Amino acid sequence: TIFTSHHEPHHCFIETKNGQLDVITSGDGIPRSCLGRFRAFWAYLRMFWLTIFFIWRHKDEYDVVVSDLISAPLFLLKMSGQKCVFYCHHPDQLLTKRESLLKKVYRFFIDFLEEFGLRYADVILVNSKYTKSVFHNTFKTMNVNTRVLYPSVNFSAFDKKITGNLDIKLDNVETLFLSINRYERKKNLNLAIESLKELYDANNLNDAKSRKKIHLILVGGFDPLNVENLEHYQELTALARQLDIEENVTFLRSPSDEQKQHLLHSCTAVIYTPENEHFGIVPLEAMYMRRPVIAANSGGPMETVIDGETGFLCESNVVAFSQAMNKFVRDKSLSREMGIRGHERVTKKFNFQTFQSELSDVISGLLASE
Repeated sequence: TIFTSHHEPHHCFIETKNGQLDVITSGDGIPRSCLGRFRAFWAYLRMFWLTIFFIWRHKDEYDVVVSDLISAPLFLLKMSGQKCVFYCHHPDQLLTKRESLLKKVYRFFIDFLEEFGLRYADVILVNSKYTKSVFHNTFKTMNVNTRVLYPSVNFSAFDKKITGNLDIKLDNVETLFLSINRYERKKNLNLAIESLKELYDANNLNDAKSRKKIHLILVGGFDPLNVENLEHYQELTALARQLDIEENVTFLRSPSDEQKQHLLHSCTAVIYTPENEHFGIVPLEAMYMRRPVIAANSGGPMETVIDGETGFLCESNVVAFSQAMNKFVRDKSLSREMGIRGHERVTKKFNFQTFQSELSDVISGLLASE
């Protein structure tokens, strides 16, 4: 059962609306921000509300609670006698800047609550070795063990027969690059657009006919209630227009699973632009679909992508990314060769059975300790 403060049927995983998983919502009426500010405060308030609701109405129905993102309410769960697992994707306090005195004071209390709550977790899981090192460097006063549990992909969703079409005109396109990420500034999506322009310039592709052979599709998770999603989408479309390559870049918002499968099947390579990404599911999805990945040489992709074998790990700059892209333009067989090796790697190391078994061991260990 999933407990959440907000569930949007038009922007969610299919399993949460087709009856496979029960979803219970409470606290949706609590604001997300105050005039665009204090988002962390309202997020923490919603989580406290949800936790109190869970304790009041449902706690006796479950043996273990697995929580992620916000750790502050864990002490309430612990006080109620609940076993708690916290899945850390990245310390919350590292996801914001402190540019003013007010922000520093405000974040002091938020950061305190984050570490305070973590101390009440029975088990702390992290999504990669990279996140593990960041966790211990951030919470230096905490003497706790953390266990790496790599996220997995529901591979069965990509095994379905591909049907329909994309409704995107890709006539005469020979090399198709695909970027999949949420429309958020921290995902560094502008790097994909700027790298495409650099690729054109490096190959002296100045006319529309030549440029048409190489195309970029940006696919982004898009929440209409998220102001940043809308703003960044507009920024990216403006960037493509400014670089005079808007005809060569297609933007899609919150595609269906079928559309994403179709895109992964059709593309030459996937461009994954976030720097110091906590883990990154997209490279796994790409490799499972036998598509190589061009990613920043930092964070989670360093543990999933093998440089030169299943893709390329690059310095996070336009020249490095465009040079990696150019290898697929010049060698048409490279995509297939790397894709085969990527599929073999992801099915062996990042399959759902491994994830399921390791999480089951954690929960069984907690229950046995009673």
